[in-house]
Amino acid sequence: MVRITVWVHPGSSRPRVGGDHGGALVVRVSPRAVDGQATAATLAAVADAFGVRRSAVTLFSGATSRTKIVDVPGAGPADLARLLAS
Repeated sequence: MVRITVWVHPGSSRPRVGGDHGGALVVRVSPRAVDGQATAATLAAVADAFGVRRSAVTLFSGATSRTKIVDVPGAGPADLARLLAS
């Protein structure tokens, strides 16, 4: 399991996962930060990027923040490094 810090960019016209923002993985999602929609989309995008089920990805902290910490089982440091570099 890997614990990852992600920086969420809600309301993005081009949803994607990749890049580095101060050491955090950048996750761009379409939904706005209203009623947890951006957080749900973030968890789904992270799961898809790492090739795991959505239910496997858990939010550790940052439910109402742009900076979130998530746990991703089955992911390795090499997977994270690949996404940070893209």
